Amino acid sequence: MKYFTIIIALLLFSCEKKQDVLLPKSNVTIVKDVKDHSSIYIFFKVGKDTIADVNRKNSIISTNWIFNIDKRLPLRVLIPEVIKLQEKKRGDSAHKNENAENYYSYADSVGKNLAFVPFTKVFYKMDRPEKGNFVVYFAKGKKQVFMGNQEIKISEILKQFYSIKFQKVPDLVFVFDKNMSYEEYIQYKILLQKDVTYNLDRLPVEFIL
Repeated sequence: MKYFTIIIALLLFSCEKKQDVLLPKSNVTIVKDVKDHSSIYIFFKVGKDTIADVNRKNSIISTNWIFNIDKRLPLRVLIPEVIKLQEKKRGDSAHKNENAENYYSYADSVGKNLAFVPFTKVFYKMDRPEKGNFVVYFAKGKKQVFMGNQEIKISEILKQFYSIKFQKVPDLVFVFDKNMSYEEYIQYKILLQKDVTYNLDRLPVEFIL
């Protein structure tokens, strides 16, 4: 199927310049609608290096935040900006709303509108996981994931994990290739939400390496 994208256009009156966010697309809908939300836009810019240009002028701490992110941004550039925004929201005790969530947006190719993936509980780290954790590695350009020396389907992660007889059950952590694009990352997130993480008590910490 030929790939297509939805473009969100944000008109910035302050600089009289129109910028576009090219969203990834999926035919799987995780969340259809988000009420009481603020939109955050993260644009793709190229200078000497690729830049994640963040616009959060209208974001309100007490609302749900929708992150509209350009699909071309690599995780090594994008995730540090997401971490900053998460920390700001988590740290603002004066306006904090315990029920407010964070969502990534993407184009729903079936409903022809926006759909959303929640990631409120995710804590990102830009370093290696500690020894003793059980790592699931998501490589750039792969349709499957690596657990130990095995390459398996995403839908089989929990089955594989629970089939191992550990002396002490380790924490399950996800490691994503820092050079993969947001487009590829959000496809993984959609599949994880559909087949894996909804079965867990808490979402794993995600490492970007």
